[in-house]
Amino acid sequence: MSKSFYFNADTFSRDLTGSKLPVPVFKNALSLINQDQWQRFQNGVPAAELVKERAWLIDQMLVQCLQLFFTKSEPQLAFIAVGGYGRGELFPASDVDILILGNQKSIEKNRTSILEFTTFLWDCGLKPGESIRTIEECFQLAHDDITIATNLMESRLLTGSLELYQNLTQALAPEKIWPGDRFFEEKLKEQQARYHKFDETAYKLEPNIKESPGGLRDIQTIAWVAKRHFRAHTVGDLFEKGFLNQDEYHLLLESQNFLWKIRFALHFLAKRAEDRLLFDFQKSLALHFGYSDDDKHLAVEQFMKRYYRTAKEVIRLNEMLLQLFHEAILDPNQKAATKPLNRRFQVKNDFIEMNHPDTFKRYPFALLEIFLLLQQHPKIKGVRATTIRAIRDHRYLIDDNFRNDLRCRSLFMEIIRQPQGITHELRRMNRYGILAAYVPIFAHIVGQMQYDLFHVYTVDEHSLFVVRNLRRFSSPEFYHEFPFCSAIIQRISKPELLYLAGFFHDIAKGRGGDHSELGAQDAMEFCLHHGLSQYDARIVSWLVRYHLLMSVTAQKKDIEDSEVIQNFANQVENGSRLDYLYLLTIADIRATNPALWNNWKGSLLNELYQRTQQLFSQGLAAVIPLDEQRIEEIRTESRLKLIEQGISAEVIQNIWSDFGTGYFLRYSPDEITWHTLAIAKHSRKDHPLVLVRPETHRGGSEIFLYTKDHERLFAATTSLLSQMGLTIVDARINSTHNNNTLDSYIVLDDASGEPIHDAMRLVEIRDKLTRNLLNPQNISLKVDKHQPLKHRYFNFPIHIIFNNDSKKMRTIMELSCNDQPGLLSRVGQAFLDCGVLLQGAKIATYGSRAEDIFFVTDNFKKILSETQQNCLREHVQKYLAIPVASQ
Repeated sequence: MSKSFYFNADTFSRDLTGSKLPVPVFKNALSLINQDQWQRFQNGVPAAELVKERAWLIDQMLVQCLQLFFTKSEPQLAFIAVGGYGRGELFPASDVDILILGNQKSIEKNRTSILEFTTFLWDCGLKPGESIRTIEECFQLAHDDITIATNLMESRLLTGSLELYQNLTQALAPEKIWPGDRFFEEKLKEQQARYHKFDETAYKLEPNIKESPGGLRDIQTIAWVAKRHFRAHTVGDLFEKGFLNQDEYHLLLESQNFLWKIRFALHFLAKRAEDRLLFDFQKSLALHFGYSDDDKHLAVEQFMKRYYRTAKEVIRLNEMLLQLFHEAILDPNQKAATKPLNRRFQVKNDFIEMNHPDTFKRYPFALLEIFLLLQQHPKIKGVRATTIRAIRDHRYLIDDNFRNDLRCRSLFMEIIRQPQGITHELRRMNRYGILAAYVPIFAHIVGQMQYDLFHVYTVDEHSLFVVRNLRRFSSPEFYHEFPFCSAIIQRISKPELLYLAGFFHDIAKGRGGDHSELGAQDAMEFCLHHGLSQYDARIVSWLVRYHLLMSVTAQKKDIEDSEVIQNFANQVENGSRLDYLYLLTIADIRATNPALWNNWKGSLLNELYQRTQQLFSQGLAAVIPLDEQRIEEIRTESRLKLIEQGISAEVIQNIWSDFGTGYFLRYSPDEITWHTLAIAKHSRKDHPLVLVRPETHRGGSEIFLYTKDHERLFAATTSLLSQMGLTIVDARINSTHNNNTLDSYIVLDDASGEPIHDAMRLVEIRDKLTRNLLNPQNISLKVDKHQPLKHRYFNFPIHIIFNNDSKKMRTIMELSCNDQPGLLSRVGQAFLDCGVLLQGAKIATYGSRAEDIFFVTDNFKKILSETQQNCLREHVQKYLAIPVASQ
């Protein structure tokens, strides 16, 4: 580090002591340091140099400032830098951790000066993480808390009593507290807890570059253990002591420097100690680091891909080094318990290793065999570090000859067919780089993100999560999660076809073109190359090609319409394919964004599945029952239920005579019974009838309205529901012959995404709707809810498509746009302006993007004219373009 920096300690000292207002002097110097460092960082000076320089500069400033509050003759205190600052590394907004060490007498004597000094630092804009302790207190706290012990372990004396500092280091030495073996074990537990906190994955949309798996904390954990046990102080020392080879040393150093570079820039951009790669900064960082958009990938996606791949390498090196440490620290003199597995591998102290240094060179297929052995021997704890290194070093052997080798192809398929450990070993293969080497097209999606709020994992991680979700369906310990899926997978004769479909379904993402079509071709070639029959290969290829078919049909089409079911069944062709597709669809949705899965989506998929299987049981050539026949069956079943409830046939007929036939096609007998019973008992005809129930078979809470029709009713109702913190996922609007309307809404709680089970809240919803809907014309359509901050980073153009459904004499309007508070109310206002009537709506949200379907007619219940469509397009765009408040 060059000391030719413009900062001059003597000049600073003179200005500081000569000023009656030392705070501005300090703040000005700190501001100049910030400006200079940011400028030099932008000019290419490495962050590794700047963080060390910054620590040195703060050292000089603090030493000078201490003289304002403590006399040079004060021999009874030691001012010690600890933590990251103690390591000599300081990022722009990091805490400046200082330990003020003394005995009880010296601390009490100087307490006022200490307080003035720390207050001064806060006033100057530093964030001192100060602690005031005796050696005895430090020892006790470090003894009880390994985090404090680690913080104190990384220390430097700034100024003051050298004797006190030396006594502290002696008191905290490994032979007195936290010896190397215990320290190592606790750090392993600490890392495992940290990994669990981040769901065992580095590949989230907004990773924490310090704490997430693969972040700086993984490198620091290595360094702490190495320092505590091996007296290693730098990454270079690990190389010198033989724990890293030259390539690994350079890779670890390069990874650390890249993460430091991001963190340094983050602190300046955020103007705070921010270690999360938030959406706020990802685009700015990508631009700053020289990435630019191209035909296939945004600059931010390219930048994040580099981050995720770096994190993957850090995780692998961390795993390897900690295992080497394990052998050196915990088992140094232990006689190795060795058990042969075959001619190529053995188990040593519960870890698998190659029998000979040339194993992979002699038997290249062993690069796959080792993962199969791990599946077949689940008690093996992992791969020995020397073998991990050898796997990485021999990846070059995986070429076309390797991929064409029957032994290799058979081994890969055996891995996929194993009854356990598939996901675990596929992830390990990905971590070690074997998966990308064996399936080259998979390499393209490693670390690839999609810049939106819907896809929360990288494409490779998502694909492996899909396989994991599929595997969980067949595992008894997870039967309780999706019992129906677990029952279906039991009758699938070849679940490996399902796992291959999950593995390949997104493999063509980012290549341009339709990823489903391209992926289907890839899957077909791979399956045939790996010995699957034409029939089985076609199943896998078909599943990849149509992996979105079921979710699109369920969420965007009217699955009450028999024709929709018929068309879907024609594409699926048979019940066996439907089983495969149903399981793949649920596994895919849950692996895309687990937080967005809910019972509502599950109920839609289940209804589509049941209706399609029913059609298959009758035969695709069977005549679909006529609407009149279905209506009569539904009415008969509903009538019997109502008579059992004490409602006479005459009352039932009087109520139903006002209902159109469409009503009976859109509701189940259970729902019709619920509605009719309530209407029959509703005495105050001048008041709206509002029914609520916590959960229905449709997967959400249901709100039913029976009231006088009003042109503002839909817009007003959706506005009220939104204001009450409810998300509408389905709306059904039915006009009656006596100018009433039968409206039902399926809603979920905004915060949890679940139905509302709180009885008091349900009563509140009912009462508020009843009170306000007496006069819909007085209800404000403005929704005073904040749009989530994250949504502002994503901008989807408003896209509207109209299709006419001549059979049902209605128009289907598909709307795609940014999700925003009050969206349905604004669309309802557009319907009102253009004289459009709503029959129903299907509401779908994908992260920050809304994709809603509306079934509409004109005032004469006919399809919309071109003029009305244009009117609707214009007004929807106008209302949705109104800015929404952000929080």
